[in-house]
Amino acid sequence: MLKVVVLISGGGSNLKALLDATADPTYPVRVVAVMSDTDAAGLGHAREAGVPTTVIRPADFDSRADWGEAFAASIRAHGFGNRHAADDWLVVSAGLMRVLPANFVSEFSPRLINTHPALLPLYPGAHAVRDALAAGAAETGVTVHIIDEGVDTGPVLRQRSVPIHAGESEADLHERIKQVERPLLVDTVRDIATGELTLPSTS
Repeated sequence: MLKVVVLISGGGSNLKALLDATADPTYPVRVVAVMSDTDAAGLGHAREAGVPTTVIRPADFDSRADWGEAFAASIRAHGFGNRHAADDWLVVSAGLMRVLPANFVSEFSPRLINTHPALLPLYPGAHAVRDALAAGAAETGVTVHIIDEGVDTGPVLRQRSVPIHAGESEADLHERIKQVERPLLVDTVRDIATGELTLPSTS
């Protein structure tokens, strides 16, 4: 059974998709905690599912590194982290709208993954949907990738394309991307749990 901590900042639609998937006893994943950098609305999904939640705000710390260490310590308490050299855990950034500091990334990567609303390496950063529309692209999509110390630069695990409709708004396109993103994340986490998708060794 793969143990997962999910990181969010907003409404938590990807988190809800994972929690819904874990309701199926054949889905080999258990969400053991949900963490946020703010009082995110999506924490309600975790509470409804009986999953512990923690909020650790960057503003409460003197530096990003200090916040990263506090965030890491809370996750480490669940038996996660590369010092454990185990493959039964995964940290999923599912809408955490903050670049994670290097000390946090080094603790958990490569067992630290993220979803991004574009076909990386195209359109990295916080405005990927807007950037795809501004570029006049015919398609964009979703990427699940390993987080490294860059911004959306880590190794790609899975991608799915989404066509862009003529005259489509940013909000409408983003919603269609989310409809692809949720099942892709659920499937990717399952495949990591079963070993169909192998992450680099943490030992």
